[in-house]
Amino acid sequence: MSDTPASRPSSAARLSLSHITAQNETNLLGTVHGGVIMTLVDSVAGVVAARHSGGPAVTASMDEMQFLVPVRVGDVVHFTAQVNWTGRSSMEIGVRITADRWDSVGPQVHVATAYLVFVAVDADGQPRHVPQVEPENDEDRRRMREAEIRRSHRLARRKAIIASREDLDDAVH
Repeated sequence: MSDTPASRPSSAARLSLSHITAQNETNLLGTVHGGVIMTLVDSVAGVVAARHSGGPAVTASMDEMQFLVPVRVGDVVHFTAQVNWTGRSSMEIGVRITADRWDSVGPQVHVATAYLVFVAVDADGQPRHVPQVEPENDEDRRRMREAEIRRSHRLARRKAIIASREDLDDAVH
């Protein structure tokens, strides 16, 4: 039997990471590749998922991610992540990405927000139960409600895609 608790507060696995962007992470326009930002998002979200679930967790999906402003060489990019919602073995992790210049004091700008779903897995790679997240304030409760909306949309989209493929298979045969 595992010593993983039945629930954990939303603050238990919350994590912030800052990264100074470098020349080798940029495209020909001098802005940081979106894939670099997405890799860091996946990494910080993975740590939050592992900490919350008490063990390994794998990325199952990432919702659409729109970059609001470019990240440039020398920007300090900040990633703040937390568990928004939990199911039986899955968790939605929200990541807010902001940036500011390395050489000046100024306001951080909102770069993007990402929502990832992780599934906790055991040593055999099979799904395992996760502690339920306990929202601690109104902001956490809002995050949980919105995560439930995103989940219902993901499930509906998946169902529609499967139905579309079955319709195509029926038409071919």
